[in-house]
Amino acid sequence: MTTDLTKDTKDEGPQDTPPAAEAVVTAVDPRLLVREEGFAGYVGEFRRKLRSGELGSLPVVVGLIVIGLVFQLRDSAFLGAENLSNLFVTAAGTGLIAVGIVFVLILGEIDLSVGSVSGLAAAVFAVLNVNHGMPEWLALVLAVLSGTVIGALHGFFFARIGVPAFVVTLAGLLGWNGLMLEVLGSNGTINLDDSGLVAGLTNHYFSDVSAAYGLATLSVAAFFLVSWRDSKRREAAGVPSRPFSEVVLRTVALAVPAYAVAWLLNQYKGLPLAVVIFLGVVVALDFVLRRTSYGRKVFALGGSVEAARRAGINVAAIRISVFALSGTMAALGGMFLASQINAANQSSGAGSLLMNAIAAAVIGGTSLFGGRGKTWSALLGVLVIQSIASGMALLGIASAVQYMITGAVLLAAVVIDSVSRRTQKTAGRA
Repeated sequence: MTTDLTKDTKDEGPQDTPPAAEAVVTAVDPRLLVREEGFAGYVGEFRRKLRSGELGSLPVVVGLIVIGLVFQLRDSAFLGAENLSNLFVTAAGTGLIAVGIVFVLILGEIDLSVGSVSGLAAAVFAVLNVNHGMPEWLALVLAVLSGTVIGALHGFFFARIGVPAFVVTLAGLLGWNGLMLEVLGSNGTINLDDSGLVAGLTNHYFSDVSAAYGLATLSVAAFFLVSWRDSKRREAAGVPSRPFSEVVLRTVALAVPAYAVAWLLNQYKGLPLAVVIFLGVVVALDFVLRRTSYGRKVFALGGSVEAARRAGINVAAIRISVFALSGTMAALGGMFLASQINAANQSSGAGSLLMNAIAAAVIGGTSLFGGRGKTWSALLGVLVIQSIASGMALLGIASAVQYMITGAVLLAAVVIDSVSRRTQKTAGRA
């Protein structure tokens, strides 16, 4: 009997594959969204992700929908054009700071100085432009670069001297806040030009309806082209890829909210410049993080510093650059926050700004344990925080309650992250 089986196998030739081997060859990497069974395939993939703890942005998206529905039922103005437009503009400053925090958290570290750095950058700009008459564009560049230098200094003490990032940036929180007060002087407040460059960051709107619809169209088209090109490249390389139907479905899923938001913005003043800049920064840094060797090195350090060092990565240089980026984004965010009040004062960068920036990154899906996160986490997280603040303001609820709710949401996000990591380890995915 053994001889017959051997003979049959030889007769089949090298082109044929036994059923068991064929199953191994055609096995699909479970991490890839490959659908071969229609709607049932989507359901099966969704169940697999839940079992393995791969929740992605699902919790925060669901949370945004729930928040929107709850506040809309309590006050119909919540999803109105004016409130949403103001919500997006107000979220830009904190969101930009949160983008820098995302990079630091991916390293598995923390930056507690971003609030003070944002306030100091606003003070530097105000003194240079208003008190010394420096052109706005030059004062703006120098103010943002001051954040870069400060962040690089934090990174140097952390990466080269070996001082824990928590201690370095905590010292920065205190020290740079003191320097901001010194820079502002005894008056404590410097008003900015109402019609100036910085004032326009949050006060300028593209009133032509084509601007909002054009940005929505550009975003949807870019998403489709990138997704389709990536699918074709994977297909050409002989690895599992998304079917065209899924690319179209995902594009439609993006197009619906994109055009809905564009329509709402056009019902008020139009497309805010702050939204354009914020989205541009998020997209650009998402490309850096996910599509460049630098981004892969950042993730590698977040996964294992020792493994990254043995792979030939310059650990110190990457760490310094990440903190420099965090300082840059903090300074840029500070410009937007100064634009909202059209001044730099002693309260710049203070209050709940630091906690909101960190909470936005974590609530959006960036892991506190390092090695996982996206710049889009900052966008989603800051929308959650700002939605809560906006809804509370509409309902006239005290800020104390807002802090408690935001804290509860942050705790829930960390719990979900912890449970997700544990589930992935159980499933052999981490």
